[in-house]
Amino acid sequence: MDLSGALQRVGEDDPNAAVAKAKEQLDSLDSVTLNIAVTGETGAGKSAFINAFRGLGDDDDNSAPTGVTETTTQITMYTHPTKSNTRLWDLPGIGMPKFKANEFLKDVKFETYDLFIIISSERFKENDVFLAKEIQKKKKNFYFVRTKIDNDIRSAAQKRNFNEQQVLCTIREDCNRNLKEVGNPKVFLISSYDLGKYDFQDLVDTLESDLSEHKSFALVQSVPVCSLAMLEKKKELMEKLIWLPALASCLGAFVPFPGLSVVIDKTVLTAYLLGCHYNLGLNEKSLTKLSERMDKPVSQLQSAIKSPVTSAVVNTLATRPHASMKTKPVKSLDDLLDSKFLVASVLNATEAFKATHAVLSEALNDMINDMRRVLQVAGLDG
Repeated sequence: MDLSGALQRVGEDDPNAAVAKAKEQLDSLDSVTLNIAVTGETGAGKSAFINAFRGLGDDDDNSAPTGVTETTTQITMYTHPTKSNTRLWDLPGIGMPKFKANEFLKDVKFETYDLFIIISSERFKENDVFLAKEIQKKKKNFYFVRTKIDNDIRSAAQKRNFNEQQVLCTIREDCNRNLKEVGNPKVFLISSYDLGKYDFQDLVDTLESDLSEHKSFALVQSVPVCSLAMLEKKKELMEKLIWLPALASCLGAFVPFPGLSVVIDKTVLTAYLLGCHYNLGLNEKSLTKLSERMDKPVSQLQSAIKSPVTSAVVNTLATRPHASMKTKPVKSLDDLLDSKFLVASVLNATEAFKATHAVLSEALNDMINDMRRVLQVAGLDG
């Protein structure tokens, strides 16, 4: 996209007004809230799903409590650890002795949520169908998720003539039989402990297509990178938005006098690159969780990071020297942007937009390649 296309996108002819509008749109992307309600019968695995969706383990700080008995007794909101505008709401299990379905309908505020995920770890039952019908009446979207598929597969694998695809097909057919009353909705089969398998990617694709543009952006930013397919989804989304920080960084874009230059605001570019770093899972906490889940030393995952951009971001965020940086000096993100010819002012808005767009595109591509290598080392590139 060139500058004229960017100006057209924000609906402004005046470059200065367009820069202000671009900043507003960037702010709105991070401020729009996405509220996801997670419900289902007692013990269905709601809390484990909420933790996995937020990239947390069951024992992490701020994780939703899990257990073999019902641990949710009241509606509880959990924010995403890096994207607080994404909120998952753990709703008490329908059918609990002290929490009947009719009481649930009185207490739950349907208007609060953008969508509902109805979870079951076995077959969907009467209460699940009841809730889906009530959600339909409120004209809200709902999705059926069948959890603990990994347990089913392990159990079936003990039998003679085991066929994983046949087991999955049987589970789907059983779920569909029990949901005919709500119009044969699609059922997503997932394992909260291995989101890269089964239907989690399909679930995210479906939610994204059903949400508004800004809410779908919040969704894709929030989900962890658990596979190459999810990485590609994030890449596609971030590439579409590069024009916004490129435009927003062009201070004094309208220059009426010859010889005056455009200043490029590196703080906007830095904020964008830091956001990409977290969204891709290249931050320390995400790499640590990945190393634990895949039983790989975190140092091996970090060794896959080759680009100076990612290293500069890590260096900017680090409170202590990074292990991989002890033998090789790493530029700060500010210095790195300077080295990309952004230290000097440029002569016009067109040149400024082109330069920043190119730098951000290259930086994003470098970080994407880093995360591809991380996934390969982790054994998630299949």
